[in-house]
Amino acid sequence: MILDLDVQYASEAPGLPDEAAFRRWAEAALSGRGGHAALVIRLVDEDEGRALNRDYRGKDYATNVLSFPFEPPPGLELPILGDLAICVPVVLREAAGQGKAPDAHWAHLTVHGILHLLGYDHQEDAEAEEMEVLERRVLAALGFPDPYGQNPL
Repeated sequence: MILDLDVQYASEAPGLPDEAAFRRWAEAALSGRGGHAALVIRLVDEDEGRALNRDYRGKDYATNVLSFPFEPPPGLELPILGDLAICVPVVLREAAGQGKAPDAHWAHLTVHGILHLLGYDHQEDAEAEEMEVLERRVLAALGFPDPYGQNPL
């Protein structure tokens, strides 16, 4: 897998994962797919996260991760997967509230968002189960605990 990754730090919060961490997590999520992929991960603060969620999903609050799959024009094939917007304050609040190590939560949301870019969803129970199995598998390969387990640390 050749991954063109652009990590955009639109938040000045301290202690954010570095680009190498996001690359490792993204490559794990894309493992076995081969080929070439391009992806943008943008780390945003609450205002931008809320605006994106409101403008694109009609929900007026900041959420943890938003996925924006790239849809090429008909007849054009490009390796672009799309963009992820990850809201830093939400991720940090969730990690603390759920008793998770911040890196484990960052990794989980990165993998989760990339699976959305690949077409996975969790609107129906069967879809959610399939997606969660993949998330668990990828995160376990990275050495992280089950993000849905009772004892995440």
